Amino acid sequence: MSDYMNGTGVQYHLRIKKGDVGRYVIMPGDPKRCAVIAQHLDNAKQIADFREFVTFTGSLDGVPVSVTSTGIGGPSASIAMEELVKCGSDTFIRIGTCGGIDLDVKGGDIVIAMSAVRNEGTSREYAPIEYPATASFDVVCALVEAAKNLKARSHVGVVQCKDAFYGQHDPDSMPAGYELKEKWSAWKALGVKASEMESAAMFTVAAARRARCGSTFLVVGNQEREALGMDNPKVHDTSLAIDVAVEAIRILIRRDRENG
Repeated sequence: MSDYMNGTGVQYHLRIKKGDVGRYVIMPGDPKRCAVIAQHLDNAKQIADFREFVTFTGSLDGVPVSVTSTGIGGPSASIAMEELVKCGSDTFIRIGTCGGIDLDVKGGDIVIAMSAVRNEGTSREYAPIEYPATASFDVVCALVEAAKNLKARSHVGVVQCKDAFYGQHDPDSMPAGYELKEKWSAWKALGVKASEMESAAMFTVAAARRARCGSTFLVVGNQEREALGMDNPKVHDTSLAIDVAVEAIRILIRRDRENG
């Protein structure tokens, strides 16, 4: 691969290098969330800010932990993970928002992804479509424990990942809307918890690079509940999802220490 940074060791998109980031990384989509998440770390400092990628590094329980934004969707999320891995990171937790699909999932709830429907394009450049996009078991366990510790109403299961936000929300306006609606019906029938845009790519990149990855989301609302006239609160405050991610990192740090 060409070295676009002339031997400096600086990564082309993130503008970070080895020593800038910790083993553990929390990854929001929105760059503006990075500073908010970094407030949960000790002695956090901004390391880089380039394009949609903002990075802070601080520590939790004496261990370096970073926060790096990914922007929206699988392509930019995979770029961020690739360059973080090159700089020494190996454990990633995606934190973001999602829309509920299963009727039990309500706005304000937390969803923890166990696996993801690969209804996007990025993961196809890493693995044949038959390969499942699954979260790392120990990261899922840490997220579940964190949600329980924080008494968060949470759901664990499959999420659906796509590339087009408006394909989900306005399929009738899409020339391929017939296919989108048929597949959406399948996701509902299969008990898929929620829809978002990054986990399938991130789980597949993690598998390819022998890293660990998990995802947790705030449910903003549920269009299926709304369509049936059910109570459908709309929630935008991601504080609880952030708290779950930070607590899960603490749990992983503790367990990794115990396991040497």
